[in-house]
Amino acid sequence: MTSPAHLVLEDGSVFAGQGFGAEAEAHGEVVFTTSMTGYQEALTDPSFAGQILSMTFPLQGNYGVNRFDTESRRVQVRGFVVREACDLPSHWRSEGTLHDYLASAGIPAIEGVDTRALTRRLRSAGVMMGAITREEPEQALARLREAPRYEGSDFVREVSASEPFTWRGRGPRIKHNVVVLDLGVKHNILRILRGLGCRATAVPASTSADEILSLRPDGVVLSPGPGDPALLDYAVATAQGLLGRTPIFGICLGHQVLARAWGASTFKLKFGHRGANHPVRETANDRVTITAQNHGYAIDPDGLPAAVEVSHVHLNDGTCEGLRHRELPAFTIQYHSEASPGPHDNRYLFEQFLELVEEARETR
Repeated sequence: MTSPAHLVLEDGSVFAGQGFGAEAEAHGEVVFTTSMTGYQEALTDPSFAGQILSMTFPLQGNYGVNRFDTESRRVQVRGFVVREACDLPSHWRSEGTLHDYLASAGIPAIEGVDTRALTRRLRSAGVMMGAITREEPEQALARLREAPRYEGSDFVREVSASEPFTWRGRGPRIKHNVVVLDLGVKHNILRILRGLGCRATAVPASTSADEILSLRPDGVVLSPGPGDPALLDYAVATAQGLLGRTPIFGICLGHQVLARAWGASTFKLKFGHRGANHPVRETANDRVTITAQNHGYAIDPDGLPAAVEVSHVHLNDGTCEGLRHRELPAFTIQYHSEASPGPHDNRYLFEQFLELVEEARETR
């Protein structure tokens, strides 16, 4: 049996619905994603740590959940908001319902919400803190206003690995040793690297440049992750220590960290880029690809040195979506080349990274 529940926003807005998942209360930054599929990948994406996620597509849970579609070791969102949650999933890989999955993870959710109205509210006012509650909305609002702000927390330390680990998936003969600085790495990054013949070793976000170089990497990936890049001075110092000493590929938060290492500043977007349908133009050839994105911050390229060029631009708002160093083997993208969920148009970027790895080997 479901029970009445509410999503309460810090501006006093209240959205009524029915609770499912865990019988608990949650607070976090309320954001929305426009992806039409991939709810399990989204729920387990570390980039959503500290946030309550709303899906704009109305039906969720219709193909169930399974052991294969997780992108980290646990559910990462603090709460989940949907228009309709399906309790009779149909798919040959389904191993359970969305309700049971969230309940076992201790994550509260709410269905029956007018997610169109919620999305329009967040687009007009900007993302804001919110709470999922089964109590009176006024009580939840009072607690919410005393809760820590999303902007002041370093969520990377919460989601990063506590010790190094090597991905054990299947793949061809190992040709390259790649180290991934785990700022909130998704499993599909490690799967893709292993599938391209790499030994993929993830290390904690606090790992220094010298510690990474002691592993004798052929290249380093700075992973995606959650939160404000302005709080990550330790990761920026690591990136600075790696520049010119090994090829580097920065993805999403890793892009922002490397941009900061090059001298750029960052700023918060009004409602972020989250979904699997964001158009991005590559400046070198005007090629446009549809990308998967999940970030609430962007970089200001004005502070970059002349040796760093903007390589990709978001066609919706003109923000920087990629950087490339003209002299060093280092480049970045703001979107998720590994998708999960989303289109696979941009996996070629991993191959470009390995081309840099091969070139660096030849010059040693």
